[in-house]
This record gives sequence, structure tokens and C-alpha cells, in this order.
Amino acid sequence: MVEDVVRELGFLCLGSRMRRIGERLQAETQEIIASLGVSIQPAQYPFLAAIDRNGPLGIGELAQATGISQPGATRTVGQLLELGLVDMHPLPGDQRRRRVSLTQAGQALVDQSKDQVWPRIAAAVTDLCGPLDGPLLDQLAAIEDGLAERSLIRRADGQKEQGQ
Repeated sequence: MVEDVVRELGFLCLGSRMRRIGERLQAETQEIIASLGVSIQPAQYPFLAAIDRNGPLGIGELAQATGISQPGATRTVGQLLELGLVDMHPLPGDQRRRRVSLTQAGQALVDQSKDQVWPRIAAAVTDLCGPLDGPLLDQLAAIEDGLAERSLIRRADGQKEQGQ
């Protein structure tokens, strides 16, 4: 077996390791979402949740609420506009600034997600991270090992690991 260099180099490769874990969590979350008949990307959910929680927001506010760059927020809002999940309206008195709000379809998706999708994903991640305790690198190793032992998808399905 080839050595996992990213894991072995510890803090030197922390960003790469976190990206690797994040990509796996995102990919498995996407599978869970798709299995429930939802056709958006996991990274789009925080935008819908931010608008649901705070009401209509500007692009800068969405960037701040989700912790991503303003160009990234603009791209994501554009995708959500194409999907018909959000609308953009100019602010009264300032035609340059726009507010993003949920459409009826967007609100319906958020309501469905709050009921069926988000709790399932949150429970699966809680199951994965529940036994973590100790230093960060050990916790990252435990997350990676936990994902290797039983995927987020299987955790979301509530299945037990079978014979390995």
C-alpha cells in the first residue's frame, strides 16, 4: 500500500487534507440529496438557508453569510436564478444594488429540505464526528477513518457496516 503523504505530513498539508475531507463530504452529500430527488448542489444550500433565515439579502450579504468570495456568491446566485429558486430585485432608490429572495419553488425546496434532507445529513455527520476527541490531526484522521469505514451515505441511510 502506498503511504498517504498528505496525512503523514501533518500540519504541513492541513489545507490539502481539509479540502480532501470536504470534497468527500460534499460528494457523498450530493448522493444523499440526489437519492431524495433534489437536484441542487450541496454548496447552494447555505445560500437558500441564509435567505430563509434572514429574508432577502444582497450579494455581499450572502457572501458574508456563507463565508465565500463575492464573485463566488454571484456565481451561485446566478445558478439559483437559472434553477428558478431565487429572484433578484433592485433596492428602492438604488437601481445598482439588488436583493436576492426565495421564489415559491425555492421556499418549497427549503421547506422540504428542512423536513427531509438537512436532518438526515446532519445526523450522518454527527454520527461520523460524534466519537471525536483530542488533537486536531487525530480528529482529522478519525474523520477520514470513519468515512473509510462507513460512508456518509450509509450513515444517512442508517445502515450498519456489513462484514468488513
